[in-house]
Amino acid sequence: MADETTLDAEAIKVDAGSAADKVSEAIIRGIRAGVFVPGQHLVEPDLTQRLGISRGSLREALKHLAADGIVTLNRYRGAYIATLDRKAVLDLLQTLEPLACLAARLAAEHCDTDEKRRQIVEAANAIDEANRNHNRALYLEQRRQFYSVLVAIGGNGELERAMPLTRTDLFRAQIESIQSEKQRVRHASGYSKIAKAVAENAVGAADRAVQRHFAGTRSTIEELPAAAFASFAS
Repeated sequence: MADETTLDAEAIKVDAGSAADKVSEAIIRGIRAGVFVPGQHLVEPDLTQRLGISRGSLREALKHLAADGIVTLNRYRGAYIATLDRKAVLDLLQTLEPLACLAARLAAEHCDTDEKRRQIVEAANAIDEANRNHNRALYLEQRRQFYSVLVAIGGNGELERAMPLTRTDLFRAQIESIQSEKQRVRHASGYSKIAKAVAENAVGAADRAVQRHFAGTRSTIEELPAAAFASFAS
């Protein structure tokens, strides 16, 4: 079982009196920040105290997160951050890829100002810098920001809602400590290639860059040992 690490209150802080959806957001931010890790037991008294919420709000939030595949609820052992098996990760990538391709194509079509070009290039550079500095929590945050910028440039506001980005945050957090440096560099470099194609208004190249990026991620998933996909909360 993963360690029940001490929570960083600042990383997951929510406003007093916030509803269950705000609690859900705080836990999701905590996954990206490394406060919560796949397989970790979520201790209710600890969470209610640190988040300043009621037990009822916490339990409602955990039910929402379980429905989204972020938390596993065990009748006898409580709540855990979910872990994904290899097939679940590959299924997730299969679902996300066409949506990411659409986002990249739309962004390439609509990247028509210097400001938009600056935004997408800077978003990719931020991912690269976080990778070089081995800051895995920041890497996940910048990766999420990259997709937000990509979608915003493309102008389809429904895309980010439709893309299963939180589940991909979860599996990336799950494999971070197991990946090789070569695999990390392969993943990080994909964003720069997508950004370059978008900034050049190269629609076809943007689509192909996303496909190559996902192919690299699938290769990594196939290369990782079975231990990377073990369930800690069974």
